[in-house]
Amino acid sequence: MSVDMNSQGSDSNEEDYDPNCEEEEEDEDPGDIEDYYDGVANDVEQQGADAFDPEEYQFTCLTYKESESTLNEHMASLAATLKVSHAVAKLVLVSFHWQISEILERHKSNAAQLLVEARVQPTSSKHAMVHSSHHCAVCMQFVRKENLLSLACQHQFCRSCWEQHCTVLVKDGVGVGVSCMAQDCLLRTPEDFVFPLLPSEELKDKYRRYLFRDYVESHYQLQLCPGADCPMVIQVQEPKARRVQCNRCNEVFCFKCRQMYHAPTDCATIRKWLTKCADDSETANYISAHTKDCPKCNICIEKNGGCNHMVSNSLKMSDLPYFCWMCLGDWKTHGSEYYECSRYKENPDIVNQSQQAQAREALKKYLFYFERWENHNKSLQLEAQTYQRIQEKIQERVMNNLGTWIDWQYLQNAAKLLAKCRYTLQYTYPYAYYMESGPRKKLFEYQQAQLEAEIENLSWKVERADSYDRGDLENQMHIAEQRRRTLLKDFHDT
Repeated sequence: MSVDMNSQGSDSNEEDYDPNCEEEEEDEDPGDIEDYYDGVANDVEQQGADAFDPEEYQFTCLTYKESESTLNEHMASLAATLKVSHAVAKLVLVSFHWQISEILERHKSNAAQLLVEARVQPTSSKHAMVHSSHHCAVCMQFVRKENLLSLACQHQFCRSCWEQHCTVLVKDGVGVGVSCMAQDCLLRTPEDFVFPLLPSEELKDKYRRYLFRDYVESHYQLQLCPGADCPMVIQVQEPKARRVQCNRCNEVFCFKCRQMYHAPTDCATIRKWLTKCADDSETANYISAHTKDCPKCNICIEKNGGCNHMVSNSLKMSDLPYFCWMCLGDWKTHGSEYYECSRYKENPDIVNQSQQAQAREALKKYLFYFERWENHNKSLQLEAQTYQRIQEKIQERVMNNLGTWIDWQYLQNAAKLLAKCRYTLQYTYPYAYYMESGPRKKLFEYQQAQLEAEIENLSWKVERADSYDRGDLENQMHIAEQRRRTLLKDFHDT
């Protein structure tokens, strides 16, 4: 729980990819709040239906060699079935996102059309228009027949032009996308055609990296870890917008879009929200100051803790010092009407008003949600400081023989669970901003408010943990996590 202070006066890792890099063990920083998803289960043990975790997701972290082995296994199997080269089989797999069952169905119904759709064979009509010539269609020079090279489309170009074409594209970071030089020809160039045309080992190594990147990114069950300098690959059985974490660099991200994890908001919506926040950053500049006027004494105030249950230093002796940071209303009313603070009240008559009035209303609505989004982001940062203080306090007690680390670990777990719940709550605001009005939105806002109320109660108790016994704190942890799971179960994209 925070106390009010008087204030008067984050392409990917392709350049860093190392094919020879193996997984390395790294020591985790015990004070890092980023691990708040780990280690709190025992203190919030769920029973019955409550045990369902809507975020549960099975994934595997693969090294380069492990993921390469997986890719090669699929490729060799398909090449044998289709009776094509390994390089062509890879292009077919890329075109159909490595969904082998779909490829085999298409091959069974029309093998020739499958290769056309994969852009490794031309259509018969285009093939018929090609005429034999000793001209290079790029440099227009007469070339000996053995120095003319072509793909299955039979568009012939001299070796020198092919070398320049492939070199330029690979230097630009192109892998699978190297294609025929003929105008309007979309045929892709197999890797065994490109490698002999690259003039240096350095360029060949780059091409290998770009091919590996493209193979992984096209695979529906694989994602490259977006962590800096990290070559790991995440593998899942069913691709969903779920939380995954690299076991090498500890990067946490959404499997589907590789951006920060954002439940309950879906990938497309969070992308729109972040773009809007960036575009409208100037209009929201006043919020970035994180200051407001105290509703009791009008002094400029600033939060110094995570929760929204505030008390101004100048009013601590007052009979009614507590108020809500977000709406500045009396905190006592939040017992039964807390949802009013997190719910935007739409103007039902706005459609009948002027364009200027509608524009002002749209901005007002955006700023309402943006302020709450930013508020919880700052609360997370402030509560990370609380987490550090708890770590230090536990260490001090252990050093003074006032129990073991295990005896006091519940305090650490409470702070971690608080961050976990706060993070989810932050991402409910983009979701609510784009929701259509109706019964479902009302239900969401109700559950959002329930979660917010329990998070504020938990934050208050975490910041004053010495004033509450372990059972009281763990009970509040259970309630907050139950609210979080209920909201995600009903609204998280499955």
